[in-house]
Amino acid sequence: MASTDTLEFGHTDRKRIYEYVERHGVVDPDEARDRLDLDPGGFRHHVAILKRDGRLEEDDGKLRVTIDAGAEEEYVADDLEFHIRPARQEDLSGIVGAIRRVAEEKTYIEAESVADEIDHEDALLRHNELQSRMFFVATVEDEVVGWVHLHAPELEKLSHTAELTVGVLEEYQGHGLGSHLLSRGLEWAGSNGYEKVYQSVPSTNDEAIAFLEEHDWETEAIREDHYKLDGHYVDEVMMAVELRD
Repeated sequence: MASTDTLEFGHTDRKRIYEYVERHGVVDPDEARDRLDLDPGGFRHHVAILKRDGRLEEDDGKLRVTIDAGAEEEYVADDLEFHIRPARQEDLSGIVGAIRRVAEEKTYIEAESVADEIDHEDALLRHNELQSRMFFVATVEDEVVGWVHLHAPELEKLSHTAELTVGVLEEYQGHGLGSHLLSRGLEWAGSNGYEKVYQSVPSTNDEAIAFLEEHDWETEAIREDHYKLDGHYVDEVMMAVELRD
């Protein structure tokens, strides 16, 4: 996923096609052409150029933004077989469900806001002039049981940083899924030029804080009484990890 300063399209209609696909996640070409009111020949030409340049790809007759995030990896731990892979638009409902389950079990406010955002937008992966958003998922028998999410604002002064959330359904914890997800997310962030990854958790989420500390994250600051949970004020613990060598 390159920074948006490389998103040069050379033609207004080409840019419009890319932005339409990026905004909707997965689109039918004929529907996109009709919505954008483009003639068939011109539309086919611009899509061909976008595919040639690695901006869009077509799978099973649908267009989507091309995001190179590596291959699927298979693991076996304690007789549990699971896979870690880049998320697809089709994973959206599974990811939202997993996030909401984890948020109910633990206090994970930032993750819950992520679920609300992608559910509202109905688009999972984003790469435009304002933001980049990437997900990897852990699956067991093709069902999403965990995720890692990275979000980066496309602002020059913050372009070296990305926010991360990660979680695993309770019944699949203790098998290393969270560690593999976190490692995959940080590997992606480092290879895409991010120098620092951060997230915030309520001070009452002892397990999340301990998990991040085990993986060399450090507490940068504490905002007192930042959350109000069940009528009680709770501090926000702001944690981060540096990716620079």
